[in-house]
Amino acid sequence: MKYRRLGKTKLKVSVVGVGTWQFGGEWGINFSQPEVDAILDRAAELGINLLDTAECYGDHLSESFIGDYLSRRNRESWIVATKFGHHFHDRFSRTTHFDAQDVVKQLDASLKALQTDYIDLYQFHSGPNEVFDNDELWTALDKQVQAGKVLHLGTSIGSNANVHQTQASSSINSQAIQVVYNRLDRIPEEEVFPICLEQDLGVLARVPLASGYLSGKYKPGDVFGPTDVRHNHDKEATLRKLEEVQRIQAEEVPAGVDMATWALAWCLKHPAVTTVIPGCKNPAQVTANALAADLAEDNHPQARP
Repeated sequence: MKYRRLGKTKLKVSVVGVGTWQFGGEWGINFSQPEVDAILDRAAELGINLLDTAECYGDHLSESFIGDYLSRRNRESWIVATKFGHHFHDRFSRTTHFDAQDVVKQLDASLKALQTDYIDLYQFHSGPNEVFDNDELWTALDKQVQAGKVLHLGTSIGSNANVHQTQASSSINSQAIQVVYNRLDRIPEEEVFPICLEQDLGVLARVPLASGYLSGKYKPGDVFGPTDVRHNHDKEATLRKLEEVQRIQAEEVPAGVDMATWALAWCLKHPAVTTVIPGCKNPAQVTANALAADLAEDNHPQARP
């Protein structure tokens, strides 16, 4: 495994993390605790130390799986990132809640679910600019940092072209940006990444496999079941993506290289990107994801020995 400095946080994070939205039950599988344990144990064996979750991956369900695991392992060996701003109601159904008092309650609920005294990276979760521009919210969060319940603040931007929230990061002590970035979606390269480099913000590239389309497992015409979040994606857009994936696989992926591994390493080549946080459904997928570290640049500006 390779590690990079997560911007001004100075946290040393593995270049491949574990995204855990799937633990909330919206990707076609309902997980058990032993299944989660096996995934996270494999990640630990491979040197992965970053877990990314959220309050609304299930009603703190993903956090609860992680918390149960951490309660029986060395908490300090993991960097735990979670998010705030949403309440889960049902599969694919959320409401937004960015009021300062509510966010503090969400934080306490996340700490309880994660069975920990602190969160390494607490991220504003894909909210609009009007709730982001709320001094009361950031004042309340700063107090949580001072209290030691949060070590670092971050922003998970909902639009991968949200220059406003990225540009304002340093002024509200947000030290990392989470953004959708993958071979099919390169928009952050235009404005978001230059700001991240200028402000020394760590970058967590989410959806690096384009919701699994870049895994190479799916072909044009494949259909996703009603319990899979991809069932709700626009059918014509999905077809176009899968056709583009076939072209990329034929023209860009080196012979003998797994497409998913290549796609993750492709993200890691950008000088702004610190880490990728792909989801995984089993230990074998964790192993495949981790192989991207072998292709990551040793001379990346945030590389750490």
